[in-house]
Amino acid sequence: MRKWHFALAVVLLFGMLAAACSSGGAGGGDRKVIRAGSTGQSFPNSYKEGDKLVGFDVEVLETIAANLGYTVEWVNSDFAGLMGQLETGKIDTIANVVAVTEERKEKFDFTVPYSYAAVTIVTHVDNTDINTLEDLKGKTVAGVLGSQNVKNLQNYDPEINVRTYENRDGAQNDVLNKRVDGYVQSKANLIAEINRQNLPLKFVGEPFHYEDVAFPFRKTEENRKLIEQINAEIEKLRADGTLKKLSEKYFYGEDITTKGE
Repeated sequence: MRKWHFALAVVLLFGMLAAACSSGGAGGGDRKVIRAGSTGQSFPNSYKEGDKLVGFDVEVLETIAANLGYTVEWVNSDFAGLMGQLETGKIDTIANVVAVTEERKEKFDFTVPYSYAAVTIVTHVDNTDINTLEDLKGKTVAGVLGSQNVKNLQNYDPEINVRTYENRDGAQNDVLNKRVDGYVQSKANLIAEINRQNLPLKFVGEPFHYEDVAFPFRKTEENRKLIEQINAEIEKLRADGTLKKLSEKYFYGEDITTKGE
């Protein structure tokens, strides 16, 4: 009889452990997960150190998620592919410098901005005849396919030719190898890349456009509630200096979390 009681206790114990493991998440309910997209090739916003995904946007979202009791599951793809996956519901959001635009707001709801992007252009230091944006008329500038930077440049000056690439590396390599005349990107990102690799690039004039950067979500009631929670966390991180510290950590002392850029 004692053996039977002992065996029953063991079975019940394992059953309780299994139930506890399967429930996961905060408060004993279903495991709380945010499926987030990121290119993993966008230094210093989202990139790989070995097998680990790191970067400013990555750490901001993971900090917010942890504070709210969520786990982040990352999906890596090119930027255009991520936008498609967000639209079809395969991922919940994107942490990869997503600019807030009127066109995107028709499809998605956005959190409050967690950073700001000053859009500008660099060229090779050997291009002594390219010093202002006017000098780029009729020239070719590289940019990432699907990025708002490309659209902003096309709107700014249709006389500048744009060549698109699947990722930043391709666009940047072509300006370094002088296959194109310039490369359009946010100023802070370019500062980080130039410092990290001591790149022979120079800025062409001043930034020609400024963007709010935020986390996009599909338009659902559940997501609107989550956005409210994320917004509160972003404001807390801004108030206690965490956002600024993360920005300075990844952008070589630059603070991209205010519009004073």
